[in-house]
Amino acid sequence: MKKIYIAAYQQSKFGNLFDTTIPEIVQKAVLGACEEIEIEPRVIDVGSIGATCNISLNGQGLLAGLLAEVEGLAGKPIESVENACASGGQAILSTVQKLQLGWGEVGIAVGYEKMRGDDGKMDGKLVGKSLGFFSHPIEREGKVYTFPHLFAEVMQEYMDAYQVSEEDLAEIAVQEYANAAHNPYAQMQKVQVTVEQIMRIEGFNRYIVEGLPLKTFDCSQISDGYASMILATEEGLNKLSVSKADCVELAGFAQATDPLQKGHRDVLRPSGAYSAMNRAYEMAGVREKDINVAEIHDCFTVMGALGTEVLGKADLGKGAPYWTEGKAAPDGECGINTSGGLIAKGHPVGATGVAMVGWCAWQLQGKVPPELQVPNAEVAATFNIGGPICASVCTVLKPAT
Repeated sequence: MKKIYIAAYQQSKFGNLFDTTIPEIVQKAVLGACEEIEIEPRVIDVGSIGATCNISLNGQGLLAGLLAEVEGLAGKPIESVENACASGGQAILSTVQKLQLGWGEVGIAVGYEKMRGDDGKMDGKLVGKSLGFFSHPIEREGKVYTFPHLFAEVMQEYMDAYQVSEEDLAEIAVQEYANAAHNPYAQMQKVQVTVEQIMRIEGFNRYIVEGLPLKTFDCSQISDGYASMILATEEGLNKLSVSKADCVELAGFAQATDPLQKGHRDVLRPSGAYSAMNRAYEMAGVREKDINVAEIHDCFTVMGALGTEVLGKADLGKGAPYWTEGKAAPDGECGINTSGGLIAKGHPVGATGVAMVGWCAWQLQGKVPPELQVPNAEVAATFNIGGPICASVCTVLKPAT
C-alpha cells in the first residue's frame, strides 16, 4: 500500500456558525485547508465529504456537488458519505481509498454539521429526533431523546458491571472541560466545572431520563462546525511542494460495523470497535503501549471510559479509573482528549472524526497550546463511533518518515 500523509488540517471554532449557509461552510472548509499550505483547490484530485443531519436539519443533500462547486474541483471523483457520528472518519477513509486505488495523489476530506439556527439557538427536540434516525426503529420507540436515553442505559450497565460510580465518570468531564479552557477552537472554552457541580442536580443540569444516571454534564455539546484535511501520497507531496518533515503519516486505519440494535450485542465490549482498533494498530506496526496521544469518541462520559478500554490503555471496567488517576491528562501516561473531547470541545457530528485526526496530527507536530501539549508525543490513535457503538473508524498517526 502507498503511504498516506496529512499535508494540511484546519477547522472552525466549534459552537455556532450562525447564518453561514451550507454552501459557504463547504467553501470555507476547502479553501481554509488549501490556504494552510498555499495551494489552489485545482491540485486536489479526489475528495469526500461527511455530514449526518444535512437533510433532516438543513434540507440539503448531494453534498459532493457542493464540494465540486469549489473552483477547480468540478468533474473529479468526489462522494458524500454518511456513517452517523463516524461520518467524518469515514470521509477520511473514503479519501484514502481513492488514493490507494490510484485515482489521484492528493485528496481532501471534509466534515461538517450545522445543528443550530441562524440565531445560534438550538431546538433540542428536533435535534434529538434527527439523531434518533441513526438508531434501530425498535430501540427508539417511546424515547424523546433517543441517543441520550440509549447511552444512559449503557452508563447504567457499565456502572453495574464494574462498580463504577457517577462521580467516577464525572471526573472525565472535569478533565475535558479543563482541557477545553486552553483550546481556542473549543465550544466550552470559557466554562469550568467540578465534580460537585456535575453531581448537583439544579438549573439546566438534570437527569435526562428518569431512573437512569445520565446528567446534562455527562453529554456532549450540540454544535456547529467544520473540519477539513488534505491527504497525499508521497508523489502527492511532491506535487504540493510540501516537505515530508512538515507532515504526519496516517500509518494505520480500519473500519468495522456491528449490528445496529445494541440490545443484541455486548456494548461494554463492542467487537467491531476492538476489531477496527486492533487492525489499525497492526497496519501501523504498533502496540497499545506505544500510544501516548489519543482522541476518542466521548459523546457521553461513559464512552470516555469505554473508549479508553478500546484503545487498550485500560482493562475492561478500568477505563474510568484511568481518568480518575490522572493517566489521561496531557502530562499523564497517554494524553486522551486533550482537545476537550466531544464533551467540551463540541460535537458537530460530521466534523468530529476529521477533527479527532487533525488534533492528533497537531499534537505530533507540537502545534497545540503548551498547556495541552503531550510531552514527547510520538504515536497517536483515534476512535470515532457512529450510532449506539455500532460503526467504528480507528486510525493511528506517526511522524512522517
